[in-house]
Amino acid sequence: MQEERGVVERAQRGDAQAFSRLYEEYFEKIYRYIMIRVGSRVDAEDLTEQVFLKVLESIASFKWRGVPFSAWLFRIARNVVIDHLRKAKKGSLPLSESASGGVDPALLAEKRLDIEQLNLALEKLTQAQREVVALRFAAGLSTAETGRALGKSEGAVKALQHSALVALRKRLAQWQGDEQGI
Repeated sequence: MQEERGVVERAQRGDAQAFSRLYEEYFEKIYRYIMIRVGSRVDAEDLTEQVFLKVLESIASFKWRGVPFSAWLFRIARNVVIDHLRKAKKGSLPLSESASGGVDPALLAEKRLDIEQLNLALEKLTQAQREVVALRFAAGLSTAETGRALGKSEGAVKALQHSALVALRKRLAQWQGDEQGI
């Protein structure tokens, strides 16, 4: 955390290399979090860039208050996603995967179906459960980091994660049973 603090402080003073280091360290996590929330690769890329533009504009105002920089960063990402979803007035959008050359169409179709089923199952979760799933599994944050990003205790994050995973397992098992005629 001390090393991160030093990088953040250098970025606050306008050090482009320090900001670049923060960008490189967090870009993929922020992108994955946003991707699972909005479901569109193009939107996720645009929103991730918006997050880092907001960070660049406001990093000078960041103050250390006993929580890691990542908690502040993910709060910005969360707010950007909420604003986007409000504008879209649709809630969660289904994940879309673009076909890449040389991919077996049958495998691609199966993957899309799996992603679609996961998205439908995620839509049945509460907003808080979706946030926890996105931060824990898409962004790869720990329960402590997720709690700080959402302003919740670790216990609350664990409870939300547990109930979300139980609901997802139940829903996906139900669909699998339906497909097999059970």
